[in-house]
Amino acid sequence: MPFSNTHNKYKLNFKSEEEYPDLSKHNNHMAKVLTLELYKKLRDKETPSGFTLDDVIQTGVDNPGHPFIMTVGCVAGDEESYVVFKDLFDPIIQDRHGGYKPTDKHKTDLNHENLKVGCPQGGEGWGREGRGLRRRRREEGGDDLDPNYVLSSRVRTGRSVKGFSLPPHCSRGERRAVEKLAVEALNSLTGEFKGKYYPLKNMTEKEQQQLIDDHFLFDKPVSPLLLASGMARDWPDARGIWHNDNKSFLVWVNEEDHLRVISMEKGGNMKQVFRRFCLGLQKIEEIFKKAGHPFMWNEHLGYVLTCPSNLGTGLRGGVHVKLAHLSKHPKFEEILTRLRLQKRGTGGVDTAAVGSVFDVSNADRLGSSEVEQVQLVVDGVKLMVEMEKKLEKGQSIDDMIPAQK
Repeated sequence: MPFSNTHNKYKLNFKSEEEYPDLSKHNNHMAKVLTLELYKKLRDKETPSGFTLDDVIQTGVDNPGHPFIMTVGCVAGDEESYVVFKDLFDPIIQDRHGGYKPTDKHKTDLNHENLKVGCPQGGEGWGREGRGLRRRRREEGGDDLDPNYVLSSRVRTGRSVKGFSLPPHCSRGERRAVEKLAVEALNSLTGEFKGKYYPLKNMTEKEQQQLIDDHFLFDKPVSPLLLASGMARDWPDARGIWHNDNKSFLVWVNEEDHLRVISMEKGGNMKQVFRRFCLGLQKIEEIFKKAGHPFMWNEHLGYVLTCPSNLGTGLRGGVHVKLAHLSKHPKFEEILTRLRLQKRGTGGVDTAAVGSVFDVSNADRLGSSEVEQVQLVVDGVKLMVEMEKKLEKGQSIDDMIPAQK
C-alpha cells in the first residue's frame, strides 16, 4: 500500500478545532485558503490510495514561508487529490496561476514548428524601439539568441505516470515500478536520443557530485519543502538519471515528479532545444501509452504534477543570460514582470547572480501552451539583450520598455 498518515484513524477522536494547524505566522498559498471551516469539511476525506488532507498540507504547515518566493504550501499525493480536495486546491490554483478559474481549460501545444525564433512576436506593448527590433530580426532571419549574452538554453518539464501514486505518497514498490517502466522506455530510444540510465544507488559520491556540479543531476533532498512532503523516503532507492550520448536530453526519475524531462545545450539556439524537447517527450509518452500507463493529463489542469505550481505545462524554459547593465537599471524587475518572466541565480531559486548572469525563465505554467510560454522567453530575452546593448553604449532604453499587460 502507498505511504499514508498512519495516525489518521486515531485523529478522528479529536475535534477539528483540536487538530487544526496554527497558520497565524505562515506565508504560503495554502495558509491563505485553509480556514477552520474548510478544514472541518475536508479532514475526514481521503483519496482511493489513502492520501488525506493532513498529508496534502504537511509541507505548508512545517514550512511557514520562504525568504524569496511565496510557496504553495501543499502537494498532491495522487491524481485524485485534485478532485477529492478541490475545495482547497481550486482557490490555491486560482491564486497561484493569475486567476485561473475552476472552469478554465488548459492549452497544450508540443509542435516545435510553431515556435518562431527569428524575431519577437506580437504587435502591441513593445514600444517603438521594440517594434523596430522585430522588423530587423525579421529581415535578418536569425534563429539564435545572441551567444555573446546567452550562455546556455534549456527547457524542462515534469510528467506523472498514470496508475501510480505521486512521489510524496508512493510505496517502494510503486517507485520501483515507475523506474522500471522509465528505463525500458528510455533505453529503447534511438538516433539522437540513444543513451543510458544511471541509478543513484550505484553511483559513488564523487560521481553524483560531478553530475550535480554539471547541472545534470538533481541534488540530494535537503530542502525542508521536499523533506516535509515525504519525497525523500527510501533515498536513493529507485532514483536515477538517464541522458542521451550528447548529454543534451536528460530524464530524472523519481525526484519531485515521476519524471523530469530536460533538453539543454550551450549557447542560444532555443529553437533546437525546444525541437529536441518536444520530439523526445512525444517518443517517451508513446512508449508509456503502449505499456498501458499514459501520462496524467486533463483538459482543466493540463499535465498533472505533484506541486500545484507546475500544473499545466509543467514547463520552465530558461536561459543563462548576462545582463551587466540592465540588471542595475531601476526598472529591471518591472521589465521582467511585464514580459511575464522571472529570474533567479544560475545555481537555483535560492542563489544570487554571479558575474551578472541570470537564469531567466517563463513565469506562467497554466492556461497557456508550451509554445506560447517558450515564445515569451525567446521574445523577452531578445528584447532584454537589445536593451543591454543600448545601455552599454550609454543610450536610453525608455522607448523599449514594454507596456503593462
